[in-house]
Amino acid sequence: MRHRIAVVGAGPAGLTFARVLHRHGYPVAVLERDPAPDARPPGGTLDLHEGLGQLALDKAGLLAEFEALSRPEGQAMRILDTDGTALRDWRPRPDERANPEIDRGQLRDLLLGPLDVQWGRSVTQVVPGTRDGTLVHFADGRQETFDLVVGADGAWSRIRPAVSSVTPHYTGVTSVETSLDDVDTRHPGLARLIGDGSVAVYGVNRSLIAQRNSGGHVKVYAKFRAPLDWHANLDLADAEAVRANLLALFDGWAAPVLDLLRHGTAFVHRPLYVLPVSHTWTHVPGVTLLGDAAHLMPPLGAGANLAMLEGAELAESLATGPGDLDEAVRAFEERMWARAGRWAEITTAGLERLVSPDPAEALAHFDQVQPS
Repeated sequence: MRHRIAVVGAGPAGLTFARVLHRHGYPVAVLERDPAPDARPPGGTLDLHEGLGQLALDKAGLLAEFEALSRPEGQAMRILDTDGTALRDWRPRPDERANPEIDRGQLRDLLLGPLDVQWGRSVTQVVPGTRDGTLVHFADGRQETFDLVVGADGAWSRIRPAVSSVTPHYTGVTSVETSLDDVDTRHPGLARLIGDGSVAVYGVNRSLIAQRNSGGHVKVYAKFRAPLDWHANLDLADAEAVRANLLALFDGWAAPVLDLLRHGTAFVHRPLYVLPVSHTWTHVPGVTLLGDAAHLMPPLGAGANLAMLEGAELAESLATGPGDLDEAVRAFEERMWARAGRWAEITTAGLERLVSPDPAEALAHFDQVQPS
């Protein structure tokens, strides 16, 4: 295989794809719009599943390094009632490796390794089917052609329009994220409340979730059902105004739970968007999609795992297959659509239960996923 291949996006999907190709000795152009790896915060922590994200890392030859970095204790999960009563307190066995946690930044650095990413290469459009292959347009006016362009550029993919006219739609659920630093030293009470992994509190059409990252850093997510313009009269850049709004929204919840919001720093608004559960497209030679670009779904632990495994599988197919690039991509898409469709159904149903008019639904969902 000596095709000209580009992947757009240096997230988990794109980097896994490139790293597996690199392991097999094949070059790939990694095009990323961010000007540098640390140009923006990398996000929170990810739990990588044995048969998904961990399998992808194994295909990339990185499983042992992942195991050294990951936090098996981060699998722990506590669920509280809104009055602070503990309803569930699940802790992993010492040898439990089903879903260990790793910070997104650590995973990014692990995957980057020897890859030569082209930072600051913002793609605006791809045009398949030209005489020289698939034409990539860059924001700086330059153009380049490839035999295959893989869109791993997330929810608002610039590559997706080349194969599908579908765009993400709002789920009706919004997430507002904040953070706590040095939690064990500065907020020991909250550190005990959160435990080694995550703590979740479910109310009527709303929830609060706090999740440990490494180094005493904690991400806090307030999720609630609301119109997309719920903040029309609120300045989202005003942290104190957002804090007051959220404290009013969660009024009546236990004081230690609300301290997760009281001690948060900046607030980031993240309305939850998804693609249709059964999103597919008519195959277009020279272009395909991975991860959120292909099947954006509720953020319930599956998205990054699927994206990484897809990247690894597509790379293996291209590197070890019989040599017909287009047939390899077509066969990959069929496998991806079937698996992603199943997970999209699971996560869509999960979001409905976790942010529900009946908080008992969230507890029942947890008991099905992680029996206590």
